[in-house]
Amino acid sequence: AKAVSILRPRVFRQRRQGLPSLAAMHKYRRVIKPREELVKDETEIRVTAAGSVSAYISRAAKLFNEMEKSFLTITASGNALTKAVTTAEVIKRRFKGLHQITRLTNQEIEDEFEPLEEGLDKVTQTRSVAVLEIKLSKEPLDKSDKGYQEPIDESLVKDVDDEELTKPRGRGKGKDKGKGKGKAKGKGKEASKGKGKGKGKGKGKSKGKGKGE
Repeated sequence: AKAVSILRPRVFRQRRQGLPSLAAMHKYRRVIKPREELVKDETEIRVTAAGSVSAYISRAAKLFNEMEKSFLTITASGNALTKAVTTAEVIKRRFKGLHQITRLTNQEIEDEFEPLEEGLDKVTQTRSVAVLEIKLSKEPLDKSDKGYQEPIDESLVKDVDDEELTKPRGRGKGKDKGKGKGKAKGKGKEASKGKGKGKGKGKGKSKGKGKGE
């Protein structure tokens, strides 16, 4: 309940600084800025809206088990916040005794628009994007932090071995579906063939008797 209250979606603010009306936006083009190459910490799991939760769980298993890390940090921004929360909750139910600290901040992002016609000035737009950081640690964290959550009850944690955590889930589903469809189709064809034979025999017998009489 505490996590939900902290991570409740917010309405992002947008400040228009000389930005033209929507009707005039066809006269402008957004400037694509090169991505900043940030040095990613090996304990960080950066969640995106298009990413797979199962892949993030596999990464967490590698950090805790293979690399023997005592903590990891899940980060996300914008429309990836919900997936980050889901990832954290799943990890807490796979590894016992994880302390949690959640921080939600805002980051100012400035977009530039250049004119496509002469005589127009370049304009900028500043928008505020929510940034989420969730730290999960095997070691105790600062309980006085307002974003702190103690480990969940161990009865809620499911013990799963490393092979199961890192195994892709999509393959298993595909095999089960294939077998089920094959069996169902086979039975259906056999039933239809049986009905067809029955009809043929019935017609043959009735015609033969009629002619003999």
